[in-house]
Amino acid sequence: MPDILGYARVSTRTQDLEAQKKRLNESGAIRIFEDVISGRNFDRPGLTALIDYARPGDVVCVVRLDRLGRSLKELLETVELLKKSQIDLLSLEEKIDTSSAAGELVFHVFGAIAHFERRLIAERTRDGIEVARSKGKQLGRPPLSNEKLDAAFKLIQAGTSATEVAKQLGIGRSTLYRELQKRNEGMK
Repeated sequence: MPDILGYARVSTRTQDLEAQKKRLNESGAIRIFEDVISGRNFDRPGLTALIDYARPGDVVCVVRLDRLGRSLKELLETVELLKKSQIDLLSLEEKIDTSSAAGELVFHVFGAIAHFERRLIAERTRDGIEVARSKGKQLGRPPLSNEKLDAAFKLIQAGTSATEVAKQLGIGRSTLYRELQKRNEGMK
């Protein structure tokens, strides 16, 4: 018989896990894994421990889907990870159970919507780039002037760190390192 494993998460220490834990216990959770961590951080030790502990056929139970992921993308990734491990998901608030055909369908619909959204963003980006190019706009960062590069090289030769030079001249550090490498290769 599969075990129901609860997962509860709050964002800050001032928030309380007790209401979530009570609902998870009432739903039959034999063990509850917890995280007190922002939804922005996808590295969640409690969730990782739960997935490591769960066996195929077990059910991960949450009070609401937003406890598992801040975005649809994160949520879908987590559900996919559970599915690969043959672990089902039960969300009490949304009444979604991926062990049922209807619950799985809901997640496929979510996934299709997320894929559609990513495609729309990519298309809009491409369209915007084409319009900008047709108007003669140069895309990307403007090229560095020889004067700025010469100043940067002189400062570095005088003993200033590349990081400090980049800050002083308003140049990206990686750009400065790339230009240094080009110059050193040209001297060989």
